[in-house]
Amino acid sequence: MPHWAAAAWLRPNKQGILMTYAIIGFGKLGQALAKAFARSGIDVSVATTRDPESFAADAAAIGPTVIPTTLAQAIKADIIFLAVRYESHPEVAKALPTWQGKTIVDVTNAYGVLAEELKGRASAAVVARAFTGGKVVKGFNHLGAPVLGQDPAVHGGKRVVFLASDDDGAAAEIAALAEKLGFAPISLGALAKGGLLVQAREKGWGQLILKDLVKFD
Repeated sequence: MPHWAAAAWLRPNKQGILMTYAIIGFGKLGQALAKAFARSGIDVSVATTRDPESFAADAAAIGPTVIPTTLAQAIKADIIFLAVRYESHPEVAKALPTWQGKTIVDVTNAYGVLAEELKGRASAAVVARAFTGGKVVKGFNHLGAPVLGQDPAVHGGKRVVFLASDDDGAAAEIAALAEKLGFAPISLGALAKGGLLVQAREKGWGQLILKDLVKFD
């Protein structure tokens, strides 16, 4: 059984409404994302399907603001980073009957998944169908965990993260969050086009996968 984790925190949006954020997935990629939140001074709750005490040491190793919690608490967040294995996304999607009102950031990579299974679609589009009612943004997946976990401030610039979505509002929301975390977001457009640039293809990778780019103002 895969283990998941969640990171949640509160911050007002432009309308002054408190928003909650989560990361589902506490493998290498999930922990790299947790480091980004912790580095920004944001309290982060982490959870897996196991008892929180069983991974408390891993959470503590990231920093004192990383707090173990449960998956049930994580899925209450408004914005959720999906950092599990691609094959595990349907299981996560079943945690709620509808994801209406939530934005899901798809950080998965469909490496090894046969082209026939995707049927020519971007893998994020398949994920979007599973998370009924939710708004999906593909992003933060093109970098390996060791790089993603580093400080995104590089030689006076900011490390780039690519975003693709069929919902302009959701894409803008995640772009603003990426900036708060210290990254430089770049929009790739819709999932059908931009999403293909940052996804695995059977045993290969999209053109922008593993491209570690830095943007200078």
